[in-house]
Amino acid sequence: MNRLSFRCRHRHASGFELDVAFEIEHQVTSLFGPSGSGKTTVLALIAGALRPQSGLIELGERTLVDTARRVCLAAERRRVGLVFQDHLLFPHLNVEKNLRYGERRRAAGARKIDFAQVVEVLELGDLLGRMPRNLSGGQRQRVALGRSLLAGPELLLLDEPLAALDAPLKDRILTYLERVVAQWKLPTLYVSHAASEVERLADWVIVLRQGRVAATGTPGEVLHLGQGTAASEFKL
Repeated sequence: MNRLSFRCRHRHASGFELDVAFEIEHQVTSLFGPSGSGKTTVLALIAGALRPQSGLIELGERTLVDTARRVCLAAERRRVGLVFQDHLLFPHLNVEKNLRYGERRRAAGARKIDFAQVVEVLELGDLLGRMPRNLSGGQRQRVALGRSLLAGPELLLLDEPLAALDAPLKDRILTYLERVVAQWKLPTLYVSHAASEVERLADWVIVLRQGRVAATGTPGEVLHLGQGTAASEFKL
């Protein structure tokens, strides 16, 4: 499994400053914390949507960013899949063409994930001819996830993918995420501020607060830190 090493500092124009360092080799790691703690900024730096003022990001044997050596791979060369809570499907393309777009974006040397297998695992077969406007929120999220998988990522980034869904749909999409993790063994960084999602999906948790790492550990350890007096500062 690819190790992700992240050590970055980045200051936004708003004045918010991120100063975060971690290394992970777990299957599913959750970035957990309240809104504004820096979770999405970390994902943007890994995916290449932001360039840090200083830092080093390594994925396996590949260096994605090293500001000391002026290395900053373009987003399309990072082999990172990113799924937002807003599905961002192409409205003029049907489901199959949205999925095929992911295939076309697969970088040279990237892992090839079989189209038919993605359709089967995410149960998209009956939806291939439909347009995004005719899909439910949960169906659109499954298509967005499938499109990211077909690009052959070495790391999957999920930015609060369930935030816009109601409770029954959240449960269903969590089941699909569990299937994806089991099927392709992709290291996954999952952003959430919902403890129930983190407890169900994650092997490891990194708690962010005000742009800093406040705690790390298993979900059982970290999500219950607030029960102890000494660790009450980490309670969210």
